[in-house]
Amino acid sequence: MAQLPIRIYGDPCLREKSRPIETIDDDVRQLVRDMAETLYADRGVGLAAPQVGRNVRLFVSDVDWVEDEGGKDRGVRNLKVHINPELIWESPDDESHAEGCLSLPEIEGDVFRSCSVKVRYQDETGAVRERRAEGLEARCIQHEIDHLDGVLFVDRMPFVKRRLLAGKLREIKKRSALVAT
Repeated sequence: MAQLPIRIYGDPCLREKSRPIETIDDDVRQLVRDMAETLYADRGVGLAAPQVGRNVRLFVSDVDWVEDEGGKDRGVRNLKVHINPELIWESPDDESHAEGCLSLPEIEGDVFRSCSVKVRYQDETGAVRERRAEGLEARCIQHEIDHLDGVLFVDRMPFVKRRLLAGKLREIKKRSALVAT
């Protein structure tokens, strides 16, 4: 397994619509393992393939994983793999909650999302699954599917709030361009 570098705001990969995965093979399963390692190392709850430079419809998540106060992994992991995910139902009830993103370091903002969703996806064996998620898990699924469509959480924020973040976003984009060169 290998920890993968996270693409940062300004990287064009984050704005591309991802293509479906046609065949779930050893390369895809290796990408899943590498993304899982990256997710845990960077202390995220979700990670989409475009965030590591791969524009394919895949994300991993673990909203149950916790560390102790010293930053030590307590080994409570519940990794979920979503290949070719699609939302097939969203509750009409929504709520605003603060979100952040590994690709937008130091940025946080309130975003309205459905309180519960139903998602259809393939697991790493290729089996088609459906399940309903609520709360943080529903929010995470919506956030990661947005990544697969080239949408970032700041795009879902009200214009006024985005405007207030414009300076920080420009700075992140500038740092991202320096890293890419």
